[in-house]
Amino acid sequence: MRHSLPDRSPLVPPDLRFPIDVRIPSDLRLIEPLVGAVIRDCAAHRLAAHHCALNVPVALTEALSNAILYGNLLDRAKYVRLRVTVDERCIVFEVTDEGSGFDLEQCTTDPTTAENVAREDGRGLFLMRCLMDRVERYTDGGNVVRLTLLRL
Repeated sequence: MRHSLPDRSPLVPPDLRFPIDVRIPSDLRLIEPLVGAVIRDCAAHRLAAHHCALNVPVALTEALSNAILYGNLLDRAKYVRLRVTVDERCIVFEVTDEGSGFDLEQCTTDPTTAENVAREDGRGLFLMRCLMDRVERYTDGGNVVRLTLLRL
């Protein structure tokens, strides 16, 4: 049985506007309404249609789900923070969890290789790196993944 939240979760304001700075509990059901709100504002800021339809939703969904699943280990007492800024050059997404961090290079696997093609996991960081212009990880009061998409 699939459980889902309505499109307008009370934890995710439907009228989010850039710059965004929001915290959500580690609940996978909150990803879709949050990404939807971000996409609406991306379109309002005239981000390219293909970026709104593919790059942003896929990469941001992967970053948020990784933060909830691997960073916070689905602990609803822990939070994920999403910060989004936009200017004429780029849009930057920062996803922060309460986990201990990871090595970006070591954890990024190529799912197209023979040894990884049948795996059911290990595609998130690869997809983020394919869809964004820059993916970085650092610590700042938590484990942060920064995704940068150039608007040029």
